[in-house]
Amino acid sequence: MSTEDLVAAEPERTTEDEAQTLFDNVDVDRFRDSWQSIQTAFVDDPRRAVKEADELVAVVIQNLATTFADHKKELESAWSQGEPATEDLRIALRRYRSFFNQLLSA
Repeated sequence: MSTEDLVAAEPERTTEDEAQTLFDNVDVDRFRDSWQSIQTAFVDDPRRAVKEADELVAVVIQNLATTFADHKKELESAWSQGEPATEDLRIALRRYRSFFNQLLSA
């Protein structure tokens, strides 16, 4: 099996893959609480609720972009100290695969 086949193969879910989440639990709870408040407020002021929903989605997307940028910065910092080991690259690829699959399943 070639390297391309290994990368392209459907990933098997492992503890390592599942450990990489898009958001921490505190953020998830905060986002869900905000969404619930927006949804509840819709009855009294639909226009405002939709505006707040738009703003919340923008915040979630920005948070996701920041998380990705921070992760990338960590990798680049580690790699700037020399040629990364194959194992480090394997772990990085698994993290990206997990991130990618979570984005597509969202």
